[in-house]
Amino acid sequence: MREGEGRDQQPSPWKRGWGEGSAWANIKAIMKRELGGYFTSPIAYVFLVIFLLLTGFFTFTVGSFFDRGEASLVSFFTWHPWLYLFLVPAAGMRLWSEERRLGTMELLLTMPITTWQAIVGKFLASWLFLALALALTFPVVITVNVLGAPDNGVIAAGYVGSLLLAGAYLAVSCMTSALTRNQVISFIISVMICLFLILAGYTPVTDLLVRWANPVIVEVIAAFSVMTHFEGFQRGVLDLRDILFFASVIGFALFTTGVIIRNQRAG
Repeated sequence: MREGEGRDQQPSPWKRGWGEGSAWANIKAIMKRELGGYFTSPIAYVFLVIFLLLTGFFTFTVGSFFDRGEASLVSFFTWHPWLYLFLVPAAGMRLWSEERRLGTMELLLTMPITTWQAIVGKFLASWLFLALALALTFPVVITVNVLGAPDNGVIAAGYVGSLLLAGAYLAVSCMTSALTRNQVISFIISVMICLFLILAGYTPVTDLLVRWANPVIVEVIAAFSVMTHFEGFQRGVLDLRDILFFASVIGFALFTTGVIIRNQRAG
């Protein structure tokens, strides 16, 4: 190399700062970029308001919170699988679809970061956004503690389960978002997959399946349901099998996302 040749080649402003540290530094950079994308538009604030309003409505009105006469958040967590069915895909449908629509996906993936770092960074940023939405429901916890003496350990377990449930839905949305540049199509596909994950273990559905199928088969089908694994958290039980289930759904969906993106780059 001739003297001064290396100094003359300056990195692109888009790439400067990427790949200079550890993998975690790249992931954090992606997270910061993605979170900034949420809050630079009113979409994030509209989402938060809608989530909090629907949570309050289903907890206090539909869930008959005051009529139950018990200091618990059963009516709060019961509706989370159904609330997340539409709200989480709405929050995650833009993850990769927006990149493809704007033509910035190629630019992002040509930076000195790996595909998995981009996927994990985007996923963690969106999961952190959902965690913020869930944390803003703290007035419900304060209310139940003022009105009675609830088991806060059960409530904490419910929040852990709710966050894992949101993460599973989000990972599915991340996968469907990588399939198409159309956000509406991504939303519809992710809603259908998440609905299947609910209905597979939904009590009315399993009761119906028992009449036509072997109970062992019904149990196997129910084992793939988020409802089956979320119930334990609602009871305050942190079962390792339930945690591993949600972690497996997240891992499989993100792995599939990576396969889809790599195939698109190869094509």
